[in-house]
Amino acid sequence: MRAVQKEARDKKALLLKQAKEERERAEGEAAESRQRIFADKSALKASIEQLKREDEDLAAQNRALDTTLKTLETKETVLRAQREEMEGTVRELVGSARVNARDVETLLSRSLQSALVPGREEALQPILNQTEFPGMDHIRSMVDLLFDEIMLSGQVRIQKGPFVNRAGQEVVGDILVLGNFSAAYQIPQESGFLLYPEDSRRLFALSKPPPPRMAEKLEAYLKGESEDVPMDMSKGAALRQMTHQLSLPEQIPKGGPIVYPILGIGVLALLIILERTFHLFRKGMKTDRFADAVCTHATRSEWDRCLDLCRQAGKRPIPTVLLAGVKSRDMGREDLENVLQEAILNEVPKLERFLSTLGMLAAIAPLLGLLGTVTGMINTFHVITYYGTGDPRMMSGGISEALVTTMLGLSVAIPIMLCHTLLSGKVENLIGQMEKKAVSLVNTLFKTRDGG
Repeated sequence: MRAVQKEARDKKALLLKQAKEERERAEGEAAESRQRIFADKSALKASIEQLKREDEDLAAQNRALDTTLKTLETKETVLRAQREEMEGTVRELVGSARVNARDVETLLSRSLQSALVPGREEALQPILNQTEFPGMDHIRSMVDLLFDEIMLSGQVRIQKGPFVNRAGQEVVGDILVLGNFSAAYQIPQESGFLLYPEDSRRLFALSKPPPPRMAEKLEAYLKGESEDVPMDMSKGAALRQMTHQLSLPEQIPKGGPIVYPILGIGVLALLIILERTFHLFRKGMKTDRFADAVCTHATRSEWDRCLDLCRQAGKRPIPTVLLAGVKSRDMGREDLENVLQEAILNEVPKLERFLSTLGMLAAIAPLLGLLGTVTGMINTFHVITYYGTGDPRMMSGGISEALVTTMLGLSVAIPIMLCHTLLSGKVENLIGQMEKKAVSLVNTLFKTRDGG
């Protein structure tokens, strides 16, 4: 036990010794650390002072930067406003450029010069399609196109060019361009006017040839033989109207069944007029000289000569009346006048034959036209009753029938009335001459008888 206690005391002493050594070592290290800390204290203070100065400098810089930031923010606001204003101006300019490009394209599409100068509007496509930002080059292109259009629209020129003829085939011929108003063509077979539809950008020959007088003027101008040429100031509207104009033979079938009686009246009246005109003018003669010759021979009592003159004149009214008077020269005055009056009355029906029929036809023709008008309007009202007034083309048949029959009835009646008046005047003139020459013959016969 002693040994154990001794060993425990030895261990305890050893542990105390080790603890004392470690304590001394720790105190030494602490002393060294304290010395190092105290040695670095001044350096730390200097560093702190430097950091304080740096902090103050950074705070001053921060304040300066804040001031600069506020200034820059103010400038940014001003610049943003200026940018927005400039963007609005640019958008307005771009929109104006595109609107003007659209206007130029519309102008070119409506100009017949585009048919002769194809593809000139391609310079506008980048602006119209918004594939490129419009710049000065595009503006210059638009200006060049406008000046080119102004120059071409003020020219009168002849050039070779393609167009579609009346048969629907594309041919090449001489094209006369009268500004932007009209265009005409000349090929070996014919000459005529051209139309320019905007959607096709091609020239088409008018479906109908121009009237002969207009065609002659056009050919003379193309040959350099004339200084004036027909021109459509309405840019094709008048020419299109000319293609829709119907001639009288084309209008007649549109009048319905009433037109055929009217045409029959016209043909019958024409035959009567021709027959009466031929008959009356064949019966005419130089009555004054013939009557003077008969009266002269009657004064000399050359009755055979008087009879020969009357017979040689044929069956004309005045010689026939005078022949009856010469044959009845021995009768009394009243009887002789009755004989002459009877001879005149015998000639009057021959002269007035068919004139009453002609007057009746002149009265019937406009009445038939009026009848056609009434039937046409009835048909029109039937169409309105069933289909309404939405489509005017459905009513055009009845209106056409109404107008055509009226026009045809008046066109037939007016010449008939005029010819009837002229022929009636001619008959009255012949009757007056017969009466006048008959009275002259009676006076001559009784003067000769009284003188004998």
